[in-house]
Amino acid sequence: MKNIFLASAIATTLLAAGCKSKLDIANPNAPTIDNYWKTAKDAQDGVNTLYSTYHRVGLCRNQFFISMVRTDEGYSTSPNPTLVNNFDRFIITDYNLWETRTVWQDCYIGINRANQVLDNVPSIEMDEATKQQLLGEAKFMRALFYYNLAQWWGNVPLQLKTSLPDDHPATSTQAQVWAQVEKDLTEAAPALPIAYNDSNKGRATRGAAYALLGKAFMQERKYQDAANAFQWFFTGEGNGVYSLVANYRDNFVITKENNTESVFEYQFAVNPTDNHDDDTDPNNQDRLNYGTSIPPFFAPRPIGFTDGQARRWVVHEFLTERTITNQRDPRLAASFIYDSTDERGPDYTLVYGKTFSSLGYSSDPSAVPNTHDVYFRKLLNDFTDNGESFHSGNNYRYIRFADVLLLYAEALNALSRSAEAYKYVDMVRERAGLQKLSVVKPGLSGTAFLAQLKHERITELSGEGHRWEDLARWGDLGPQLAQRDAGFANFQIGKHELLPIPQQDLDVNPNLQQNPGWK
Repeated sequence: MKNIFLASAIATTLLAAGCKSKLDIANPNAPTIDNYWKTAKDAQDGVNTLYSTYHRVGLCRNQFFISMVRTDEGYSTSPNPTLVNNFDRFIITDYNLWETRTVWQDCYIGINRANQVLDNVPSIEMDEATKQQLLGEAKFMRALFYYNLAQWWGNVPLQLKTSLPDDHPATSTQAQVWAQVEKDLTEAAPALPIAYNDSNKGRATRGAAYALLGKAFMQERKYQDAANAFQWFFTGEGNGVYSLVANYRDNFVITKENNTESVFEYQFAVNPTDNHDDDTDPNNQDRLNYGTSIPPFFAPRPIGFTDGQARRWVVHEFLTERTITNQRDPRLAASFIYDSTDERGPDYTLVYGKTFSSLGYSSDPSAVPNTHDVYFRKLLNDFTDNGESFHSGNNYRYIRFADVLLLYAEALNALSRSAEAYKYVDMVRERAGLQKLSVVKPGLSGTAFLAQLKHERITELSGEGHRWEDLARWGDLGPQLAQRDAGFANFQIGKHELLPIPQQDLDVNPNLQQNPGWK
């Protein structure tokens, strides 16, 4: 799948069109609609550029500040107060903040690329089955980009045709955006294959479509619809396609990408000659970064900048019970670097090849870093490297089968089918070596079962970018979270659930409306 990053520069440049200012002067030698979208190769290259969108800086780096640092599991000790205020303390001072606007922008770049595929590929003479697959991939990708926009901004413009310079789409409600996500995924799923050959692993599959569809329904609390989508994995044709890998850590190391637990992951690769992240630059395509640049921003000092790190309370969630062999939950060491990643303590815990204690971290709780610091590990490369770079090739496992199992259990529980839900939680717990929930806590009420699921999701999925959507779905976002994350003292209900629409977009589109609570 890494070879999709080698899609032609012509396709990438063409699919960036529509995001350009109408003051741009056209290059007479550049590709146009008149000489493109003619062949099956054009169609394939066009779809390939959708996957290229992942290694634009908004999606390969900045989205994790939105999905992790803003939540109660993360915070920032960045020397840049703008990052601390905007992502940790809910003091948003700049509606055009680069770190957030790049995510908005890259989602819409991806949407425009998908729209061009959907507008032009139907008229290309080519193998019909392949055509339908490519259209399915485009619908999946458009749905994924709108999923992000619906979750983080909520009320955003729905652009479903190729963008033109004078387009001024109106604001759609969050419910309308979710409806479009669900429509795209419902149409995409049957057109997508269940699996690909090795050279195409990482492309959107039928399972990825049903998983994302179920996640979208969950965010709307449409539990029966969500259960119906997730059933594909258990009673439908997807039964047996996915399985939990034996070693939990294998989900986060570069040598075990696209494994049996992977439902969908962002494909990253290292380009040794890279020097930029803009895949719309037609003159510098061979120097494009195909990787993710998040690791140095989350790595512990002095390896990285530690602009984002984890809260200590999350560690204690893992320590509430031992395995059936009286061992510590193995997911803790796989999830975090801190003074006791190795249970024997800082003299044995390794931080990029050096012991935690040898790095001279202060015992002063106010010092940064100090022995109380906890660092997200799953997006790092400490298992192979002694440092971090801005072009990590380690894939982001966006949807794992474990996520599907826990969400399906949550949907069943919401439908008063808790007895059935135990089975799927047990699968996740058994992989971690824990006793079955059906044994240690049988017969839980629906309310108690949901409370337990909240624990199961933080221990299984912490540091993977799902915490914000979990809190939003449960209705748990609010200033009460300040008891474990001081930044939430500034959280205003009815306002901070959504980010402000970038002011630059409001300035150029009179039909856009700002989100509630933001001026």
